[in-house]
Amino acid sequence: MRTSFIALTAWAIAGSFAGWAWAQTTGDESELERLRAKAEDAIASDDPEGAAMNMGRAALMAKLLAKTHHEDVSAVRLFQGAETLFRSQEHGYRAMALFRRSGGQLPASSGVCGSLSLAHSNVQQSVSALGRDENAPGPLSAKAVQLREAATDWVTVIDSMIADYQCR
Repeated sequence: MRTSFIALTAWAIAGSFAGWAWAQTTGDESELERLRAKAEDAIASDDPEGAAMNMGRAALMAKLLAKTHHEDVSAVRLFQGAETLFRSQEHGYRAMALFRRSGGQLPASSGVCGSLSLAHSNVQQSVSALGRDENAPGPLSAKAVQLREAATDWVTVIDSMIADYQCR
């Protein structure tokens, strides 16, 4: 029951990205959006392993985009914030999958709690990275706000998972 609630909450947060599209983009940015959407679909289908895999790929794509936009500090910061958020979501979804595979017994195993610890650390980095760029130009500003809101929501989900899985 608790796991279903957490999965539903995670899906709702992933759904908050639905309006977030990399407007007028091609190539790698479109692929990033496609991977993020696949992860969202996987978690909506109650497939945390598939969601973790696709969020991991989205994190790698965000890292690549940060490197390719090296001349634009705001874009680099945005993609680095996206990378750490996606990495946090990957670890959170992986923790869900591990918890299920281990039979859902409380308290959760050290592997589940370790994944949640990594998720917590990554989302804190994301909030920090996305909070620094208050004056990003035009479309970057809107993307940064959406990512910042998603990261803030994800902090709540991770904290809830840590409590529900009795990791403290």
